[in-house]
Parts: sequence; structure tokens; C-alpha cells
Amino acid sequence: MIDVLLTDDHVLVRTGIRRLLEDSGQIRVVGEANCGEDGVTLAQQLNPDVILMDVSMPGIGGVEACRRILQRDPGQKIIVLTVHNEQTFPKRLLEIGARGYLTKECGVDDMLLAIKQVYNGGAYIAPSIAQQLALSLLPGNQNNPIDRLSRREFQVMLMISHGLTNAAISEKLCLSPKTVSTYRLRLLEKLGAQNEVDLVKIAVEQGMVEFSSAE
Repeated sequence: MIDVLLTDDHVLVRTGIRRLLEDSGQIRVVGEANCGEDGVTLAQQLNPDVILMDVSMPGIGGVEACRRILQRDPGQKIIVLTVHNEQTFPKRLLEIGARGYLTKECGVDDMLLAIKQVYNGGAYIAPSIAQQLALSLLPGNQNNPIDRLSRREFQVMLMISHGLTNAAISEKLCLSPKTVSTYRLRLLEKLGAQNEVDLVKIAVEQGMVEFSSAE
């Protein structure tokens, strides 16, 4: 039996995934978290075999949650399950140490296969994502402005695009407000943006947020 922790801010999504996984008879859902912070806490308390992690959640979000979990336990096996299918997120999360990446358009069989492969020490990337990543490595296809950002700049950019203030970002990332302001200025310079509205537009264009998140 494979013990799985679900981290997603939508209760209906978690309920549906739980039923699908447990109906297989091979997986047991040992916990559910509705935000990144709770995901980090439960990962430490429950020590699941595999974590299914959403990206866009309240609080620190899935990217920072993955980083904190893997910083504490590099051997933890995380599969990202999200609506985001642009290459920006897969590259960042795989660099952090996630073992798998699925979109919520995947079928049950794909999800079960991913969990089993990752549990057994392998990795699994949805075919459409793997193709995007492969194409991004070809000459002439490496012009994504987001790729020029450092890990911390990317995190700050993501939080800005979700409307968080300097104070909120400072608290969630354990940075001083002055440091957060410095990151904001760096983002404007690196991305050629005039203001935060421009940053949000870029985030939407690059698939970092859904249109509804930027309104």
C-alpha cells in the first residue's frame, strides 16, 4: 500500500482524487492539506511515501512548499498535479527536486502510473510537458524571460502576481520588507516592466497565473 498526501486548496478536487486513488486498492490517502504551509507541516508529521502537490494555493503556494519539504527531506517524493501546463513551472519544480509533473487533465491510469513509478524510485512527466521541455532546449527556443529569474525572484514574482503586498511576501518568505522591495526592483529591470501591472501581465502570458487570478 502506498501512502499519499494530497495538497490542494479545492476540497472537491481532493475528494475526487482521494476516491479515485483509494478505489485502486493500492493507495491510501493518509492526509489532506489545503495550503502550502499545511502541506509542509503534514509532510513532516505523516512522512508519506508520495505527495501530490498543487501549485496555485493560498499562502506560500506549491513551489515554496516543495522547496521547504525537500530542503528538510531531499528524499521526499513529490508529484506536482496542477492546471499549469506551460514549461515555466515544470522546469522550476523539477529543478527544486520534484519527481513528477502531471496536469489535472490527466487520466486516472496516468496518475496511478506516476505514483507507482515515483514510489519505486523513478520519475514521471506528462508526455505533453516532456515535449515542451525537450523543445525548450533546442537552439532558438530559450527566450522565455522568466528563465532569467533566480529561484527567489521567481517566488516573489509569483506572489506579486497573486496580489500579495510587500508585508505579506516578507512574512511568508521570511525576508525583510527592504529585501522584498529590492526583488521587486530587480524584477522590473530584468523583465523590462514599468510597474506591477506589467509584471502581472507577464505572469499571465507565461502561464504563472490564470486570468481570473490577475483580475
